[in-house]
Amino acid sequence: MKHLTLLVPDAQTGPNTISCIVGAYHVFTEANNYYKKQDKEPVFEIELVGASAQSSFVNGLLTVMPQVDIGAIRHTDLIIVPAIAAAFRKLEGLNELLVEWISEQYKKGAELASMCTGAYLLASTGLLDKKSCSIHWNAATNFKNLFPKVNLKPEKLITDEQGIYTNGGGYSFLNLLIYLVEKYYDRQTAIYCSKVFQIDIDRQAQSDFVIFTGQKHHGDEVIIKAQEYIEKNFSEKISMERLSEKFRVGRRSFDRRFIKATGNTPVEYLQRVKIESAKKELETSRKTINEVMYEVGYADVKAFREVFRKVTGMSPLAYKNRYNKLHGVV
Repeated sequence: MKHLTLLVPDAQTGPNTISCIVGAYHVFTEANNYYKKQDKEPVFEIELVGASAQSSFVNGLLTVMPQVDIGAIRHTDLIIVPAIAAAFRKLEGLNELLVEWISEQYKKGAELASMCTGAYLLASTGLLDKKSCSIHWNAATNFKNLFPKVNLKPEKLITDEQGIYTNGGGYSFLNLLIYLVEKYYDRQTAIYCSKVFQIDIDRQAQSDFVIFTGQKHHGDEVIIKAQEYIEKNFSEKISMERLSEKFRVGRRSFDRRFIKATGNTPVEYLQRVKIESAKKELETSRKTINEVMYEVGYADVKAFREVFRKVTGMSPLAYKNRYNKLHGVV
């Protein structure tokens, strides 16, 4: 039987931390039970493992007492790192000890899986450098600044590279659990768990959940003014050459500063602003796709659809069908 470690952070926990731990325990326990019903040996021995006697959650409202101290675990096969507090800057408490232990276990052959902002702890090991990683879209900018060597892919729901798995945000950790069940058990068990827990199977992206607000905490006042100009005038035709001249910055320097500050080129930023406005219209109004397209400054249907799909992973019509309650109402 393999060993599954559900890591219990010592500090920097958030409300989703306990959800991840309980959810993982529940799903893998059910997968084991399903195997037993098929007269098969359970795949995992599941244990909650931590570096302290107990960890507090939700301002002390809830506590979790790990079953085993990390010092007693000599070998494990899969380590699941739950979400932590989103406002991560550096390791605190005994989490540093947990990170060192994760690194040691990976070298011994353990596979690693982080849920949502658990990627902060996983990235702190250095094991994610030059590897793909997903995280909640709202934490992407902070993560990029802290771990620039990681190949961040916030549009992905799940990444899988060299025995390291990561996933996007919120309760999408449930999709990662189903993915891992299929990896370690089989497809049929994954389908069974997806039905029991009512979790969509084979979901790949989180792009349509992203709410684009721009990144304005970078300190470059010129770029902030440029962002604000784009956000106020996005429906008009904006020349980036003229925009850079407006703020008295050379075009190359303007592009370089814009990318450094926001993570997007000026053209990409304009596209994101346009599409975010289009999404809101598609969610709340009875306007047609073409009406929305013209309102946000596109004249070519094909171009609008391509950019919309690039940003959200869906066509404008599919997006409207999913999110607009008024769609189809006479």
